Amino acid sequence: MAYQAEYIWIDGVEPTPTLRSKTKIIENGTKALPIWGFDGSSTSQATGEASDCVLNPVFSCKDPIRGGKNVLVMCEVLVASTGKPHPTNTRAHCAETAKRYADQKMIYGIEQEYTMMRLNGRPFGFPELSGEPAPQGTYYCGVGSGRVMGREIVEIHTEMCLEAGLHISGTNAEVMPGQWEFQIGPVGALQVSDELHVARWLLHRIAEDYDVVISLDAKPQKGDWNGAGCHTNFSTKAMRSNYKAIDDACKALGKRINEHVSNYGHDIESRLTGKHETAPYNKFSYGVSNRGASVRIPWQVARDQKGYAEDRRPNANMDPYVVTQLILETVCGQSSPTKSATKKKPKATTKKKAKKK
Repeated sequence: MAYQAEYIWIDGVEPTPTLRSKTKIIENGTKALPIWGFDGSSTSQATGEASDCVLNPVFSCKDPIRGGKNVLVMCEVLVASTGKPHPTNTRAHCAETAKRYADQKMIYGIEQEYTMMRLNGRPFGFPELSGEPAPQGTYYCGVGSGRVMGREIVEIHTEMCLEAGLHISGTNAEVMPGQWEFQIGPVGALQVSDELHVARWLLHRIAEDYDVVISLDAKPQKGDWNGAGCHTNFSTKAMRSNYKAIDDACKALGKRINEHVSNYGHDIESRLTGKHETAPYNKFSYGVSNRGASVRIPWQVARDQKGYAEDRRPNANMDPYVVTQLILETVCGQSSPTKSATKKKPKATTKKKAKKK
């Protein structure tokens, strides 16, 4: 019996690309998921005169919404005429970098924050038309009416990620009402990025049934409210056995401030202000247990003298292929420098090292 394959890809919309998907019917007995075409002129990826683009399957898992033999398929976009990666295909560069530094065995755990919004643009948990709820402080990891909003969507999303076989490792309510987080990992750069996109797609799809919009905006609500990030935890083989490697990784990140921040998601300046558990976007710091630093070293890592570090700068709307690639290149390339394929290194940076506690 034939089954349905939901082909998912990233479009070319600016400044923040979005997810697209369409359904292909796969005949029973088909050994491999085939490539497929789409109208790139409708996704900001081609002109009408040469509109065809190609979807190349790179990751698949069970479809927990449709069930049965149906699957979700993450795809990369190729140019139809050449078969080469499309300019919007950031996965290809990530794959090249991951292969180059495979010997360092980098793994990631990504913390995806997001905000539930009403169709009128008001955050879920705020008064429907105007005004604001009580100040933040009671909502983080809260329980009970008036403190937690949207839990039903979160529970369904978690169950479906598990059913799909994704490496979801936790969820929690965040600081602003209607704001939540889920975590994917720890796995390698390509896998964590593929799975994060599929998990994002599932979240958007589930929220449809509740007339809720999932926002990945960096600062969904102006004022005295936390923004939404996508903290990226990373660890090389050396970091998992040697604290000095963690210190060296942080120092390496501090040498490329502008290059990282400019690729960590749209509107990052509105979120990285030095307030609301962030460091200023144009300065770099790292420290133990410091949520006001650019990079946090967890207290247990300092205690054990090995483990991982958390880059707290990426936005909720960041591209995981871009962020994991940059961290790979910066951290793993410090001992074997390679020519950067991203933006040029800034002429001047400001670095401030936080005292260890």
